[in-house]
Amino acid sequence: MVFSAGMTQAGKLPRLKVSDNRRFLVHEDGTPFFWLGDTAWTLFHRLTREEVDQYLADRANKSFTLVQAGLMSAGRLEELPANVYGDRPLADEDPAQPNEAFFEHVDHVIDRAESHGLYVGLLPTWGHCFVQGNFDAPRLFDADTAFGYGQWLGDRYKDRTHIIWILGGDTVPTEEDEQIYRAMAKGIAVGVNGEEDYDNVLMTFHPRGGGHSSSEWFHEDEWLDFNMMHTGPRRGFRNYETIVRDCGKRLLKPAMDGEPGYENATKERLSAADVRSYAYWAVFAGGHGHTYGALEVWQMYKPEFEPLNGAQRYWHEAIDYPGASDMQHLRNLLESRPFLMRIPDHSLIVSGQGATVEDHVQATRGSDGSYALVYIASGEPVTVAMDKISGQTAAAHWYDPREGTAKSMGQFPTTGMRKFIPPSSGPGNDWVLVLDDAAKSFPPPGAAAND
Repeated sequence: MVFSAGMTQAGKLPRLKVSDNRRFLVHEDGTPFFWLGDTAWTLFHRLTREEVDQYLADRANKSFTLVQAGLMSAGRLEELPANVYGDRPLADEDPAQPNEAFFEHVDHVIDRAESHGLYVGLLPTWGHCFVQGNFDAPRLFDADTAFGYGQWLGDRYKDRTHIIWILGGDTVPTEEDEQIYRAMAKGIAVGVNGEEDYDNVLMTFHPRGGGHSSSEWFHEDEWLDFNMMHTGPRRGFRNYETIVRDCGKRLLKPAMDGEPGYENATKERLSAADVRSYAYWAVFAGGHGHTYGALEVWQMYKPEFEPLNGAQRYWHEAIDYPGASDMQHLRNLLESRPFLMRIPDHSLIVSGQGATVEDHVQATRGSDGSYALVYIASGEPVTVAMDKISGQTAAAHWYDPREGTAKSMGQFPTTGMRKFIPPSSGPGNDWVLVLDDAAKSFPPPGAAAND
């Protein structure tokens, strides 16, 4: 079996790695990286090169740091979908015969993402192309072809430092499938490094939805650098519980929700408030980052395609859903406080935890007590333990996740308990209570230190 590699090109974005405390991703120099992803599963298939640039520029302008896309994407199950230029990923649907024309387009998209400052979460194949028992699709891979295809991909993209490999793709693997995925992971590593060496290769696994996590099958595997969970698609899923479970494992690895509910998805039409809640709950529960998604954007819906799952607007309209813009406010808030010392701490909340999932309150803080963040989904009063904050007094702010603005409430002693009442309440009136050690003189929440 022969796999020939295409030309490579040195990347400009630094490689990412797991932080020393095993809870975050960082750049090569150790500076924090916040994974703010967007699900663009059909990016390589359904957009022209001009549309690719339009999409990537929009996501970069909205402060996303990464897009997630599949080489053999979700779509028609009886054959692998072609891109808009008519090129299919494989010749004769044979993993040993990658189609050079298709991958030249992939090269272009990956390089354009880099030019916009965006990393790429790259799925070698969607799950239905891979495993038995998923969507009744034929299996394309065994261990040998998976290794060879992975090696070919690793060699082709070994110099693209802005790629994060995401195996899986909406799937629950059997024991046999697990071995095939392990062979693909090994192949990618060999392609990148010339041997089974998982340095310079950042990998995870994307499972089936409903709360599954990569930790269910691969947590102990060397190749799995961080856990990804898929908690979509329905409203009110307790994604924070899945994050807490993975962050509590003996072998500590970063964790994140890689596909929660989509904005405008399901019969209830998930709102911007819904997707904000998923994001803040997951990250405050211990997630190193988060992935946003919109129903029409993941499928790049446009007139020539059939709408999937009730899609209503074309992708170029859906990229402006309010929830997408709201995600940058989460990133700005987290990056305005010491990032790598952030830990989940639900004991901050003394009372005021919502009775329903829609009202859920989630808390996080600096491990040294220098700051605390409490997300209040419905704006209901909350009582917090003030002694969790270091120093004599705490500077308090209300941070608005809808606007990214902060309002000072003054300073309070760091003793006993204190009740805080958000500026507004009810569905969609979410707030973040920010408490800082006043002596630290942090910038206003959401503002850079040099602003």
